[in-house]
Amino acid sequence: MMRSYRILIILMLCLLLAVPASAKIYIDITSPSIKQLPLAIFDLQGAQGKEVSEIIRNDLTLTGLFMTIDKAAYIETASQPFNPKNWTPLGIEAVVKGTVSGDRTLTAEVVLYDTTEGREILNKQYQTEKDLTRQLAHTISNDIYQAMTGRPGVFRTKIVFVGDDGGEKGMYIMDWDGQRMKKLGLKGSLMLTPHWSADGTKIIYSSDRGRQWSIYLLDFQKMSEKKVFTAKGINMAGDFFPNGTSFVFSSSKDGTPDIYSYNMETSALKKLSSTHGIEVSPAVSPDGSRIAFVSDRGGSPQIYSMRSDGSELRRITFEGSYNTSPCWSPLGDRIAFSGRHAGRNQVFLVKPDGTEQVQLTDQGNNEDPSFSPDGRYITFTSDREKAKAIYIMRANGEAQKRITPKDIRALGPRWSPN
Repeated sequence: MMRSYRILIILMLCLLLAVPASAKIYIDITSPSIKQLPLAIFDLQGAQGKEVSEIIRNDLTLTGLFMTIDKAAYIETASQPFNPKNWTPLGIEAVVKGTVSGDRTLTAEVVLYDTTEGREILNKQYQTEKDLTRQLAHTISNDIYQAMTGRPGVFRTKIVFVGDDGGEKGMYIMDWDGQRMKKLGLKGSLMLTPHWSADGTKIIYSSDRGRQWSIYLLDFQKMSEKKVFTAKGINMAGDFFPNGTSFVFSSSKDGTPDIYSYNMETSALKKLSSTHGIEVSPAVSPDGSRIAFVSDRGGSPQIYSMRSDGSELRRITFEGSYNTSPCWSPLGDRIAFSGRHAGRNQVFLVKPDGTEQVQLTDQGNNEDPSFSPDGRYITFTSDREKAKAIYIMRANGEAQKRITPKDIRALGPRWSPN
């Protein structure tokens, strides 16, 4: 009996020891009053080290969660062993050191230190080809961000948009910071805002080809395009449902534009709204249960929502005479939209019940908002510097920054889900 009891105690102790201690959260991004964490980022040693480090600094600084300390204040050098006593008097809470070596193939070794506890938070080796240096840096940024916040970073995400460089409109894709921009080879006399599938492998978009507005799908895994829906009138793609096989769209095939859903596998078409007015810009909530859209059934374009089967209609916006382009936050707790204010279009946020509406922009005309996958940032179109361009900002309106070059007219951005 005693022997069995001792074995039971030993087993319980083993189970307790096997459970890892919860990782320390240095920045609680759910806190309403977040303080910036002072962070020192050395230029990584090696030929590509400075470039990688600069990208990491830019990534982390834009979050608003980190305060990167001027290198002139460093007491310790990059080659010296980490010593917490060199950093705590400066109020620096974390330090990044490491190396980048190699020619065609790069190997990076990065260590993130906690100056208070004098320990390593992250120690990791990375390897990639030299032409993927920016992705290497974004990956390191993601790992540092997750180590400090406990949440995934967005630094390897993409933004797709419609661009015009003086020729036909085309579809473009770029990194979240506007770098490595390239054409996708999709063209039409007119193209409208693309929309991602939940797994990030496909986009749907509308294009006018041969005087016919149809909806097309691009599969990134196969790099193939196909027409998925066409009908008389104008057909404008909206969001995918979470299952990735169905989507919503607006079509004027029966007269005035109404909202429809379409299943690409079964070809099942369902009309979700029907009024004598105009109903456009459908956006599916993250859980697929509701659809936000624009309707002028009340006399002016306003944001409404309904269940995914077309029932339980609710009006969301009541301020302003022209509100359009709704987009759900990843948690479904906010809707971003473009609204007319003082004669210009601005980006606003509102709760799905219509409360707590706030204005985020105030320069030029600002449209087409789209959330990052973590909900902390928004990309949008703005003409504040004359020609339309793509910008990003934090979801509270701070740190607004242009990310497309001035030699291209850009609009309709959509942030990838991963």
